[in-house]
Amino acid sequence: MFANRYTALVDACSLVSIWRRNLLLSLAEAEFFRLRWSQTILDETERALAKLHHQRGNADGDARARKAIAAMTKAFPEAMVDDFAQLLANPLGLPDPNDEHVIAAAVKTQAQAIVTENISDFPAELLGRLNLEARTADEFIADTIALEEGLAIPAIRNMRLRLKRPEMDASDLLRSFEAHGLFETVTVLTQHSGSI
Repeated sequence: MFANRYTALVDACSLVSIWRRNLLLSLAEAEFFRLRWSQTILDETERALAKLHHQRGNADGDARARKAIAAMTKAFPEAMVDDFAQLLANPLGLPDPNDEHVIAAAVKTQAQAIVTENISDFPAELLGRLNLEARTADEFIADTIALEEGLAIPAIRNMRLRLKRPEMDASDLLRSFEAHGLFETVTVLTQHSGSI
């Protein structure tokens, strides 16, 4: 479908939120875009997930985080970007030097977008020179759904139906998205709530 022409590298900060992650993975599974990440991104995601679980009092937080990452890598084995270390030899001068690996992986895989919540860490002028853009998960998801709503809505409905603890109806799901800051996504989906 669309995956043949658009590649998005997803940063750890967009993978930590369960709702952002579920929506991104559901749309990637439906072949709206080619999903990419690196081992560094997955390691950061795993650490952040483990920390969240521990903060919530889950003693098995490390195991839960490992399980989530294992499920992601099993579902999307083609998403892994590697062999980009040579691109790190010439830093780009990002506001946060620890984000250099994100751009290096995006360049290596010829991504068109970096999906991240840290937009200010990826200056548009610098990314433009690399034919990249940075988008928040909310912007990216909303635009992806709007691209072909007739195909995206069933993918999101399937995602909702997979939820077991707790099960959710469409209005519950949209409220959860909104509570987690996915305002643009909710705006696009509200008109389709009867089909989700």
